[in-house]
Amino acid sequence: MISIVIPIFNEEKNVRPLFERLKAVFDKQSIKWELIFVDDGSQDGSVMEISGLAKKNKNVKAVFFSRNFGKEVALSAGCRYARGEAVITMDGDLQHPPELIPEILEKWRNGGEVVYTVRKENQGAGALKKLTSGIYWWLFGKISTLDSEPHSTDFRLMDRRVVDEINRFSERGRIFRGIVDWTGFKREKMEFSAEQRRNEKAGYSYKKLFHLGVNSLTAFSLLPLKVAGFLGVLITSVSSLLFIVMIIVRWFIEPKFFSSLSFVVVINTVLIGIVLSCLGMIALYIARIHDEVTGRPLYIVRKKINIDE
Repeated sequence: MISIVIPIFNEEKNVRPLFERLKAVFDKQSIKWELIFVDDGSQDGSVMEISGLAKKNKNVKAVFFSRNFGKEVALSAGCRYARGEAVITMDGDLQHPPELIPEILEKWRNGGEVVYTVRKENQGAGALKKLTSGIYWWLFGKISTLDSEPHSTDFRLMDRRVVDEINRFSERGRIFRGIVDWTGFKREKMEFSAEQRRNEKAGYSYKKLFHLGVNSLTAFSLLPLKVAGFLGVLITSVSSLLFIVMIIVRWFIEPKFFSSLSFVVVINTVLIGIVLSCLGMIALYIARIHDEVTGRPLYIVRKKINIDE
């Protein structure tokens, strides 16, 4: 059996078309499959659409969160309820074409424990989104300890063994695709062109994308902390030394050019700016530690349909 996990947030008009396309694909495959919708606190008619499908189709299962906990958490929850020999995760906005699933399954049967997809083209994406995406992947590749493919997506297959390992993770500030890459299982790559988003506007605003980017960088790299420490040492030793040399040289050339107070103001301003920048970077990591040690549940389920505990 193959499990399909789809997080849903305000995708009322996409739920049924996505189910129909998935059904058409698996009807030709002649294999058992289950579809797990994880509603992440939708405020439109998504809950009614999912509930209607689940009541008519026993292989459609639904998990409804009590509020919005985020896509990364929804993917993790879906994997915990999935029972298939392999689990395929995908978005609910019809940008991930279900018609690629047979090819993904073939790569899995040939030994790929993780079959991930890379978006080579994103139809309908604006210039700003393409620019910010390019900057993010460049920065992530430079500082992260992970070997992640640029522009890889959450449209991927994971073998049962991989899913079982992922279900052991307890961290709260999680980046799902980063966790999958971190496990180190054998990966196979597929490229695809993302379809243009239909019906609704994107559920991921620039604000959410920014938070996702910050979480990615702080979850899988200590480089920002190292840079903060390096800057402190650099400014304290090199820059301060240069200021002192400049002051001494200028004092001999023109003793009244600078007052003593101006030297102190300039040096203190530079040092304070560096200290505040470093503290801000350290605060990001402290915030992650705080989230982990509070011990709250990763998510709260309000209702389930067709879920066999």
